Amino acid sequence: QVQLDESGGGPVQAGGSLRLSCAASGRTFSNYRMAWFRQAPGKEREFVAHIDREGSITYYAGSVKGRFTISRDNAKSTVYLQMNGLKPEDTAIYFCAASRTVGWTPSIYDYWGQGTQVTVSS
Repeated sequence: QVQLDESGGGPVQAGGSLRLSCAASGRTFSNYRMAWFRQAPGKEREFVAHIDREGSITYYAGSVKGRFTISRDNAKSTVYLQMNGLKPEDTAIYFCAASRTVGWTPSIYDYWGQGTQVTVSS
């Protein structure tokens, strides 16, 4: 089992920045590829960003590329999502997730956090 605990969400004005953190506990963090997803009210959960086990390869959804940066610190068992240039359409609950494989669909992720709310006002 891997337990994931997100933090860092909150209200922010458009154009502002937030840094989300996801602390992992349980099994060896460095064995897992990590990702961030988000879910807005009335919408399906969507992929945001993915990082490989070493932190050297990253993937982003087109809607956030160039504004968001995913990173990880295996010594701290933590993955981060730096979000800059936030837009109202970024408003959602943000979830971190862990998987042993690469992919963008929620179904391949084995473990999920409870989520942290990000609200961007115009």
